[in-house]
Amino acid sequence: MRYFVILITILGVFTFTGNAQKSALGSKPDPAKPVRDAFERLIEGIRQTDAEKVMSVYENSGRILFFNNNGSVTAGWTQMKENRVSSFAKTKNVTLETIGVRVEMLSPTSAYVSFKWKQTQEYDGKLENASGRTTLVFKRIGKDWKAVHLHTSPDNPGPTRPVLDSERQTSNY
Repeated sequence: MRYFVILITILGVFTFTGNAQKSALGSKPDPAKPVRDAFERLIEGIRQTDAEKVMSVYENSGRILFFNNNGSVTAGWTQMKENRVSSFAKTKNVTLETIGVRVEMLSPTSAYVSFKWKQTQEYDGKLENASGRTTLVFKRIGKDWKAVHLHTSPDNPGPTRPVLDSERQTSNY
């Protein structure tokens, strides 16, 4: 009987210790958190008109492609950095709202972030506002998550930008 009481006591201690460790550690870590953190650093950099912070989120590569909101393409990290430095020098009072941010993990080393956005700012003394949708493709490089591709498009393309009739359907997203 004495051995039975000792055995029950030992099992109780291990059970309590195991449960305490589980609750102290919480659940499994969220694999998307580092991607979200990189995305938030990018958004913060845009709001602060900080070209260094913005570009730190992107892979420093000549192969990176940016499909811009105005329909143009910027190839290469260096060119995009030059563009950001030049435009941020004339930009102030930026507000940027992100809506419906979705992080989709494709593998342990790749993910994408998609979202809608609304932005206002003063550029060269004139008030501007725009809205659109963006997808960023992220890749884990070493310990860091870096954006390797950006594709952004306006909510409402101007009348000079042709849109196929079959693509003129509206959506809630």
